[in-house]
Amino acid sequence: MARTVLDIGWVRDQFPAFASDALRGQAFFENAGGSYACRQVIDRLERFYRHRKVQPYGPFPASALGGEEMDEARARLAVMLGVATDEVSFGPSTTQNTYVLSQAVRRWIRPGQHVIVTDQDHEANSGPWRRLAEEGIEVREWKIDPATGSLDPEALAGLLDDTTALVCFPHCSNVVAEINDVARITAMAHAAGARVCVDGVSYAPHGLADVGALGCDAYVFSSYKTYGPHQGIMVIRRDWGMDLPNQGHHFNGDALYKRFTPAGPDHAQVAASAGMADYLDALSAHHGGGRGADAARLSHDLMRAHEVALLGPLLDYLSNRNDLRLIGPADPQVRAPTVAVALDRPGEEVAHALARHGIMAGGGDFYAVRPLSAMGVDLGKGVLRMSFVHYTEAGEVARLIDALDEVLQPERA
Repeated sequence: MARTVLDIGWVRDQFPAFASDALRGQAFFENAGGSYACRQVIDRLERFYRHRKVQPYGPFPASALGGEEMDEARARLAVMLGVATDEVSFGPSTTQNTYVLSQAVRRWIRPGQHVIVTDQDHEANSGPWRRLAEEGIEVREWKIDPATGSLDPEALAGLLDDTTALVCFPHCSNVVAEINDVARITAMAHAAGARVCVDGVSYAPHGLADVGALGCDAYVFSSYKTYGPHQGIMVIRRDWGMDLPNQGHHFNGDALYKRFTPAGPDHAQVAASAGMADYLDALSAHHGGGRGADAARLSHDLMRAHEVALLGPLLDYLSNRNDLRLIGPADPQVRAPTVAVALDRPGEEVAHALARHGIMAGGGDFYAVRPLSAMGVDLGKGVLRMSFVHYTEAGEVARLIDALDEVLQPERA
């Protein structure tokens, strides 16, 4: 029977960063900007550079092995995401994957149709779609509640009609962090005849989504935030992907996973992404679970349960302070452990103060200018953002709270 409590000691042993002298004594709370890489990814990346660094898919052993490892990454991650192998493609970043997809949509959309975006997004998922307005395409905005930062599906219903071509929204925001009901929103959009693109960057580090079950037409996230190399991963379902204009080389037009990668892939990083699947399989096996899709689902549940348990005390602490504004919900069950607060001084200044206490956090707007503006946050100050993942220990959260107590004390005369 699978265990339901995460073995945090085993987890941390999988991440070489925790044995690094350069990082010793530091508590990492800027995971929303990029996570530590797991040992399995590092080992595969090193092996590729040492032994496979030739053009892949050739007739000689090093080349053939390099190609096989690239194919392995795509195939195993597809199983974990609940989609077909050719529905997974790699690109240099999620920002670029989204931009390329938007260029395909620009040529696909019919006159009189429109797209819907939100003001809850990181700019990378919103900006490319908003630029379609420069081509005369109507862009409608699904607005957040300025008090809570939430997206109300009922407000979306008022924007949908039979001219809606595409709805773009985040699985969760990188500052609000509330988890949106992707399956419900997708069903609403599909009922109106629209396609759906979901930005999963801020959700995926907390457990890979079952994209097949969610039903969306495209789902994008970043492997450097899911314990892997610096790549963008895009799921695009076959029926929509083959309907969109090819953005790759003309001779690759029949290959779905090549249609949205105008440049050649980073061979080593794609191959190393199989290490993410290695890690999730190992995590599942250690806790009594299976491999592949079963490993993804168990890992997701273990990660979420651990994160929710650690998030509760931090949210309680922040909610009880009257000298800051917590962005997003105070209920750990409905949000990711990416916690932003607005203060009476710049978030970056407070992050620097926390660094002197061995706390690695971040300050600024985090490309979330639209949601912060909509919520009335002073962009000159931005927010302090503290983000963690499943390898974070309860003691590190306690250290963060103690450091905040010191740093946020009013200056004495």
